[in-house]
Parts: sequence; structure tokens; C-alpha cells
Amino acid sequence: MSKRLEGNGLWESSRIIIPEHKEAYLKLMKDRQRRGKPEIDDQEVQLIEQALIESYNTRQPVTLVVFSPFDDEVMTGVITVINTARREVKLSRGEDDFSWIKLEDIISVNL
Repeated sequence: MSKRLEGNGLWESSRIIIPEHKEAYLKLMKDRQRRGKPEIDDQEVQLIEQALIESYNTRQPVTLVVFSPFDDEVMTGVITVINTARREVKLSRGEDDFSWIKLEDIISVNL
């Protein structure tokens, strides 16, 4: 095959494609890699909630795996607030470093 079709040559050799088309194509390719959220059964949800409550009561560090459409995020810290009305927990990693995490986004918990 021609060297022009390898690497960035596809875009450089095609003078018809405008930058907006290139950006739209790259965005489409990224969106195709998006994953769906895994289903978690009720028993696993109860185990996750128990681990979060235990971390809150004992101030013990916990490691959470939080769902993201492209790549799961692993976060470690102490649960300092449990907001049952909004179904969120506050994970503190330091004095001023914290995150609010929705309970429905938590895939697994390790104490």
C-alpha cells in the first residue's frame, strides 16, 4: 500500500477533508469505544453499602472502583459523609481533597 495512507498521511493526502470533518470523525471513533454500565445484583449492592457504612463508622480507608464510560476509576480514601437523600458518599483523600460519588456508579468496594 502507499505510504500516504499510513499514519497521518490519510489526512495530509486528502485535501477535501476540512478540520471540522476530521474532528467529527475522531469524536465518532472515540464514542464507539464507550461501554455500558455493568449490572450489579441486589446482594452485591448490599455488600457495597455495608462496606461504605463500615468505612464511615470506623474511619477506615476504603478502595472504590467507580464506573466511567471509557475506563473505570480506582479511588482510595475514607467515607466522611453519607447522603441518603441524594444517594451519594463523600470520599476524602486528604484534608482538602474529596469527591462526591453516586452510589449507583460504584462497581466494587475493598476495605
